[in-house]
Amino acid sequence: MRSRYLRAAITLGLLISLVSPAESATPTSTFNLVQTPAFPEYKVTFHGVIKPKVKNAVIRIDVKLNDSWVDTKLRTRSTSSGAWKVQARATALESKATYRARVSIGSKLVTTKSRNLTIDPVPQLSTPDQLIALTGPGGRIHGTDVSRWQHPGDKPIDFVKMYKAGIRFVMIKASDTRDDADALALKYLLMDRNAAQAAGIYTGYYHYAILPNTTNRNSVILDAQAQAQKAIWRLSSLGGYTEKDLPYALDLENNCVAASNGRCTKYAQRSLATLWAETWLETMFEKTGRKPFFYSYPTFLEQALVRSEKLRQYPLWKAQYGINPADPTAEPGRKIFGCFVHSWSTSDCSSLWQIWQYSSCGYGDRYGVASSRIDLNVYRGDPSSFLQLTRGVWTPQVGDYLPVQEPTTMLITRISASSTDKPVRIKVEVKRPTGTPVITGTVAFRLNPTVDGQAPKKVEQTPVRDAAGVWTLSLRNLPAGITSGYLAYVDQTNTHAANRQDLTFELAQGPEVTPSPTPKPTRVPVPVDSCKNQIRN
Repeated sequence: MRSRYLRAAITLGLLISLVSPAESATPTSTFNLVQTPAFPEYKVTFHGVIKPKVKNAVIRIDVKLNDSWVDTKLRTRSTSSGAWKVQARATALESKATYRARVSIGSKLVTTKSRNLTIDPVPQLSTPDQLIALTGPGGRIHGTDVSRWQHPGDKPIDFVKMYKAGIRFVMIKASDTRDDADALALKYLLMDRNAAQAAGIYTGYYHYAILPNTTNRNSVILDAQAQAQKAIWRLSSLGGYTEKDLPYALDLENNCVAASNGRCTKYAQRSLATLWAETWLETMFEKTGRKPFFYSYPTFLEQALVRSEKLRQYPLWKAQYGINPADPTAEPGRKIFGCFVHSWSTSDCSSLWQIWQYSSCGYGDRYGVASSRIDLNVYRGDPSSFLQLTRGVWTPQVGDYLPVQEPTTMLITRISASSTDKPVRIKVEVKRPTGTPVITGTVAFRLNPTVDGQAPKKVEQTPVRDAAGVWTLSLRNLPAGITSGYLAYVDQTNTHAANRQDLTFELAQGPEVTPSPTPKPTRVPVPVDSCKNQIRN
């Protein structure tokens, strides 16, 4: 592109005024209560989620006695995600009571629907270890992991049924590299975390990671730190780790960094993928004081990563199906001949794993989920070692919470614009006040209004996230001549402030593109049973 046709000026971030959820919409709150298995006494857990989310709302619990509502004096405050939980001892057995919650948000008072509960005098537990029964195959602690796929039609999970089926821990998808998937993860995390803990199930979390498309080591480190920060913000929104929480996990099972027509065209270098994983795990550990898990499967560990003593320091959550953990000698990651060689391999061809995801084909209804299938896991170790994973309560400080409309700066680092038959490509970086990359959001090109004030036509465009805060934006089917508009950074999560930069470029008329012939219809593939040879528990 000729420089005399490029005009760019960085403007100040567009600080959008924040309207508190309490002022922008009428708040509501869900209300749930359940008898929670506990040692050495009975407990009742009340929990819910305020929408729109608001932090530090005061929640009071009322009980109905003699047809009148009485304040129980039980109090709590909502977290920044809008979730809240109150737990109390149950001192009367085989008694039925009706409860409700009153939520105070500024001058507004919201009263929830009432719910009934009858305390069931189940046999009391004699030791805390009995909370973590060895109900899984092979006499192991049984667990599962859940995400949006266990909520078809937004249906909730019956964690009480899950507990009765023997599940004692659940790993919940809590965050994702992609903003749209991350928003869904948050939605169901708020449905699942308190409900699972109220039922007596320990909860852990995982971040689904997509590696950056860069070979620059510093950019790889910054991207890993940014994605770890997203997980830290998510954990902070829950109020931090509690005594019922297992550590966060990094879910890294895909090293594709560029794709076209549904096929991967570029994979991350093994050394850079390893550096990224090391950085993410270190960042989480340094901040929260708990070593996160690393989730993956044997082939990926061997072929996509290099052996690393740093990685070996973190507990491994390994996926391998088709091996039955009911066999006392069964173990994931063992070849028929030879060894899988990776960071957790041992000299006898076994591996140092802590959790084994042994099936993706558990019967959903048996475990209280509306989906037909659910993943199943076993823990390697006794209840005492399991409880060690819950040691160390991390409470976030003020600076650990998700910022709101944090100022940003934008820089266009490269632009390629030649003729109408070729896409315009724009490379852009957006940063936080600290000089580190933004963590959420995306970029888009907008045309300036026409001379007569009519709304401009939409531009065919595709933004590709290369790394945290770095995008390559491709524009197609623009007319010949000068095009004027602006590049906009937008963040629907309201974490970072919007920004824009004016942009003008010129395209020469290129050759007409010959339409591609209509492809012939392809044969419909025969459905494959993905549960074939898997363990069905």
